[in-house]
Amino acid sequence: MQNQNIALITGITGQDGSYLAEFLLEKGYEVHGLVRRHSISNTARIDHILQSEYNKVKFFLHYADTTDSSNLMRLVAEIRPTEVYNLAAQSHVGVSFEVPEYTAEATGVSTLKLLEALRVNGGNCRYYQASTSELFGGLPETAPQSEKTPFYPKSPYGVAKLYSYWITVNYRESYNMFACNGILFNHESPRRGENFVTRKITLAIANIIAGKQDKLSLGNMNAKRDWGFAGDYVKGMWLMLQQDKADDYVLATNETHTVREFVEASFAELGISIRWEGTGVNEKGYDAETGRLLVDVNPEFYRPAEVEFLWGNAEKAQKALGWERDVDFRGLVSMMMDADLRAIAGMSCGEYKESKKG
Repeated sequence: MQNQNIALITGITGQDGSYLAEFLLEKGYEVHGLVRRHSISNTARIDHILQSEYNKVKFFLHYADTTDSSNLMRLVAEIRPTEVYNLAAQSHVGVSFEVPEYTAEATGVSTLKLLEALRVNGGNCRYYQASTSELFGGLPETAPQSEKTPFYPKSPYGVAKLYSYWITVNYRESYNMFACNGILFNHESPRRGENFVTRKITLAIANIIAGKQDKLSLGNMNAKRDWGFAGDYVKGMWLMLQQDKADDYVLATNETHTVREFVEASFAELGISIRWEGTGVNEKGYDAETGRLLVDVNPEFYRPAEVEFLWGNAEKAQKALGWERDVDFRGLVSMMMDADLRAIAGMSCGEYKESKKG
């Protein structure tokens, strides 16, 4: 009889995978992660784990690709996980318009391949599917969005995730598998990819301070998002798999902010106030004190179909799972801005503000 908790994480080199691996290792799990072979190492987010006492004792990496069903079959049979967290995907909404067919395969059909590998070889394994708020399409009249909100995805990524959502429900109902969907609203951190808008903002501001960049260029400044901290959200993933019955849950902060507000909050961490002029593609943000142009709008960053408004209702997860978040919006912005400024300019936000006084 298997007593050891053994977790298998796809997408372990990503933001969520790295936080989840840390969380599970601290709980005593044996953790296995799937990584794709690259000519250049992409393990930066988990290098600290690879250099820790966990490596090759409690932490193991396997070369794999979730689009390769034979590979998944073999690894599931060898590892015999008790919990599987499927976080792998082509996860960038904007990029999904450029590579829609690959997104369908890597984000949608790959879920079926993993579920089938678990059905055949997984025994009583519990399964978590990373779902997304992009399922909802951001219709204002549906906000705040919950587990009961109708789906209306507006990107190839959202459509692929919709397939993953329903095939997970189908396997749960057809084969009595313990399979859950976590419908997570936007969750960010200093480990967020540089092509996501929150990290693009904090990284650009750090480069501006360091004299390496003139200004920050963005797309739709009015888009509203429900932004939380990724480290809080991985706790919710784990909690879903500890319940007596499998179900689907929304994880969100229950509040929403515009891209413009994220920009303002990020600059505010440095003691810089932004003055806005113009609207739409002509909108510009200036340093209120010096008059320097710091932000403008580039129409190239608009998407073919915009999701304008995401605002989640996590009441079910809060009541059923006891899930709570520890980091609020301002705390998240502060964490990300400070990390990028330290990395780029070699100082904290507080140190920069002090230097301005001098």
